[in-house]
Amino acid sequence: MKLNDIRDNDGARKGRMRVGRGIGSGKGKTAARGQKGQKSRSGVAIKGFEGGQMPLHMRLPKRGFNNPFGKDYAEVNIGMVQKFIDAKKLDGKKDVTEDALRACGLVRGGKDGVRLLGKGEIKAKVKFVVAGASKGAIEAVEKAGGSVAVTAPKAAAADAE
Repeated sequence: MKLNDIRDNDGARKGRMRVGRGIGSGKGKTAARGQKGQKSRSGVAIKGFEGGQMPLHMRLPKRGFNNPFGKDYAEVNIGMVQKFIDAKKLDGKKDVTEDALRACGLVRGGKDGVRLLGKGEIKAKVKFVVAGASKGAIEAVEKAGGSVAVTAPKAAAADAE
């Protein structure tokens, strides 16, 4: 056996059916679309249409509230930061900024920046520069000898320019 002898088993790759190529092909004339009407034409998508009846997604009640002014923060707990410092994935001697947290893989998403939360405990003396922090997180970091500098959220900083 040589490399140029290798090929698929017979019937392993089936060609696609070419419809509308004459009545002798078995898929001519209506091209397997039945007859007449909107769905026999090309380029038609009727998702959620129920023949004039009010569609289900419109019959169901709306729930909740989407705050247009809400901020989208990527959240990180101080316990996870301590874990990453212990594992030498994050340098605790330098300022811990949003870029540093993203680079080490601790934070993803959050278009308005990073918010520090107080779950877990931190032993390292670290200076954080983040867009937001909870009271508990600030207290825990300061208790360990570090500090938290809260900057303006990214979106607000972009609007100000």
